[in-house]
Amino acid sequence: MQRLEAKSSSAQRANELVVRLQQQLVARMEAISQAAGTNSAFEPVEWFRNEGRHGGGMRYVANDAAVFNRGSVNVSQIQYDDDPAKSLASATALSSIIHPQNPLAPSMHLHVSWTEMKSGEGYWRIMADLNPAIEDPIATARFKQVLHDAAPHQLDEACAQGDRYFFIPALQRHRGVCHFYLENYATDDAEADFALAEQVISKVIDGYADILEAAINNNPVPKEADYRKQLEYHTLYFLQVLTLDRGTTSGLLIHDQNDIGILGSLPARIDKALLASWRNKMPSPQDALLDRLLKFTPEPEGELGASKIDSFVKESLAIEMREHYRKHPAALDLQATANVIPPTVANHS
Repeated sequence: MQRLEAKSSSAQRANELVVRLQQQLVARMEAISQAAGTNSAFEPVEWFRNEGRHGGGMRYVANDAAVFNRGSVNVSQIQYDDDPAKSLASATALSSIIHPQNPLAPSMHLHVSWTEMKSGEGYWRIMADLNPAIEDPIATARFKQVLHDAAPHQLDEACAQGDRYFFIPALQRHRGVCHFYLENYATDDAEADFALAEQVISKVIDGYADILEAAINNNPVPKEADYRKQLEYHTLYFLQVLTLDRGTTSGLLIHDQNDIGILGSLPARIDKALLASWRNKMPSPQDALLDRLLKFTPEPEGELGASKIDSFVKESLAIEMREHYRKHPAALDLQATANVIPPTVANHS
């Protein structure tokens, strides 16, 4: 089976960029794994959209359970060159989440994508956010400095959009401590836009790797209370991704050929009782969505009383989310937004 790539030169260039950034991130994470003494490589997993006729992708998954609670680095390109009914020509993206095992090391999410319409118009989506279970102000300041150095002129706008997108109304708090988000980004200078996308993500990769390495080295033996706080935070992360994250939901509604990859950002374990305690804070019909998610969240086990989120659980959660939004399409209006709501699902329809 072969993945057919987009024919347009700009989409091909975008694909070369995200593959290069993927390799950069995987190399930095594998070096940290090696330094920790486990030396476990990320595993490549390929997936296909319509048996490769409309593209697909390659993700790299962390196997080092001593260092990574969960790690996924996914590159995808979907194209509709053979389908004149589609207004979308192609969508090319890198999406990654790194959840360290050490609770005193912060998680990190990043995304960069190039969307190109058959009209010739195109735009970038650029995201990067730091997500600690237990905040280290020094690490937060370092991450903010990385973003400032990468995009000084766009920083204020990107942080304002990010803070809006990653706010959780039911809990009256943000998912992380630093959020960068440019949606539908395009200026009259296509070369400058490309350079910005590359610079932000490349600098974030190296900056985060330095933060992660320092956190692991400075906190070799976390306390049980630290792991408890991490479990609580991972539960909040789980709630935000599955009930608010528009990108995740859009991916699941567009197709069902990469459910595990799309839900690759979910932590390995959560606190089911804590998740259930938030049900009455959810607006309707998202309270019903949470009921669906709880139904397929395993019962707790182990010393911390954690529910394990494995591949089977992710597949079940994906099915439940699709069924929920097909039954309650207006619930999409309750999902997170920045300044612009991207017409992602409509583009693929």
